[in-house]
Amino acid sequence: MTNAMTEEQDVQTEQKTQEGAEERPFLTRVLVTGGSGFVGRAVVRELIARGHKPVCLVRDRLKLTAGLPEVPDDRLEMVAGDLFDDDALAQAAHGAEAVVHLVGIIAENRMKKQTFERVHFEGTQRVVDACKQAGVKRYVHMSALGTRTNAVSEYHRTKWAAENYVRGSGLDWTIFRPSIIHGPEGEFMRLMKAFMCDLTIPVIAYFGDGQNKLQPVSVKDVAHCFIAALSMQETIGQVYELGGPEAMTWKELYRTCRDLIPDAKRWKPMISQPVWAAKLTAMTVMKLPILPRMMRFNVGQVQMSQEDSVCGIEPVEKTFGIRLRDFREELAAYAAQID
Repeated sequence: MTNAMTEEQDVQTEQKTQEGAEERPFLTRVLVTGGSGFVGRAVVRELIARGHKPVCLVRDRLKLTAGLPEVPDDRLEMVAGDLFDDDALAQAAHGAEAVVHLVGIIAENRMKKQTFERVHFEGTQRVVDACKQAGVKRYVHMSALGTRTNAVSEYHRTKWAAENYVRGSGLDWTIFRPSIIHGPEGEFMRLMKAFMCDLTIPVIAYFGDGQNKLQPVSVKDVAHCFIAALSMQETIGQVYELGGPEAMTWKELYRTCRDLIPDAKRWKPMISQPVWAAKLTAMTVMKLPILPRMMRFNVGQVQMSQEDSVCGIEPVEKTFGIRLRDFREELAAYAAQID
């Protein structure tokens, strides 16, 4: 899909939103958890573009406002606190007509009490309970592709437990399971840029044979689907897997990034790191505090890289009336903007 087609899709989406405003229930105040994060900022922008007022539960107000310099103050409400602050969570939920729950972690930090169990399951439990206490019925939940019972990683197992709590909540819920989400502000693409451009990283390493597949999905498409679902009755009680239009191996993904990211050192070789060695590194070297947080990986990430993270795109494209954005075309358009 060309950039021109993508722009046309954005215009058509805006027109459909305006035309359907009187036909569907209109929401004004929407609580967003994780609003200062990469996906959260995209969701906030989408809410504002559709005429809603996001209410963001945030620990750092400046992080949110710095990431959304184009948003007028009167279009955004902030409540200082986190998922484990009873008063802040109750204040944020009060008067809301819907909740979009995005908070999640990819790595644990036990010193900060950030464990998969606490953030994914207990955090979700608290948000759902706050919705019920505040009388909020509509709830949209961020899960992850690959989430299932008896998953190999604690990340996916706790995501599954959270999903189960949502399904049994009695709320009007919709669950999304995205693959890797990409965009110029995201940590994943900043990591790709470091791999390709940083001279202190002499090789581009992948785990195992690099043949397992994933479907990078644009943060714009994720935000569109999350917010469109709020006013679509047919999405209530549904789980949507969300990936881009192309499934690519890790090696193909790395080659694409090396080809398209400006200043990439195209002479860098791609090498395989055996899974056993990667797990050993994760349990030892990756725990050293001198390593930049973005460069660290854990055993769970190694495990997840060894299974495909793919899905069919037809249900999402049909339900939400969109064509999911092509990774290569999107990356070519924003590669120079990656920090």
